[in-house]
Amino acid sequence: MRLNTAPKQQPTALKTPSMNILETERLTLRTFTIDDAPFYLQLVNEPAWLRFIGNRGLTTIEQTRAAILKGPIAMHERLGFCLYLVSLKSDTTPIGICGLIKRDQLEEVDLGFAYLEQFWGHGYALEAARAIMDYAKNTVGLKRIVAITSPDNFSSIKLLEKIGFRFEKILPHMSDKLDTKLFIHDFD
Repeated sequence: MRLNTAPKQQPTALKTPSMNILETERLTLRTFTIDDAPFYLQLVNEPAWLRFIGNRGLTTIEQTRAAILKGPIAMHERLGFCLYLVSLKSDTTPIGICGLIKRDQLEEVDLGFAYLEQFWGHGYALEAARAIMDYAKNTVGLKRIVAITSPDNFSSIKLLEKIGFRFEKILPHMSDKLDTKLFIHDFD
């Protein structure tokens, strides 16, 4: 009996470099790599994330790398879109995430975004969301897109309304939130 002594191959996602998907005047939106784990761990443990999105239970870099592999990287490989890392074009500082998500609980693809609080109030979320909306319509070919938010997340609601979303209904008991507001946007 001969044993296979060849080194084990890493999964494709571990070897895949990030890929720039979109650029705006001030931002780059790109796919995640597991090297983005420190940033993502910081983001998902921000007070606003915990309040409006929920606790993901990520406390270590290893857990966060696994979450990135199972989340954005797997979704991009499966569907060709995902949540993208948003960074400043000027110095590549990661500031947040923005992109498209296909959730099991929703029929349509939805727009998702979150940013480190220190980067709020500079128009970055609006700039990235507009780029993703254009991408959703013209590259992905979506006819309709949805977005969900906590009823008291007034900043996100204001942003959604600025880019043409309208409130549709309350979704009771979605995930760990009691109620979630559903917004829709039909592309004309």
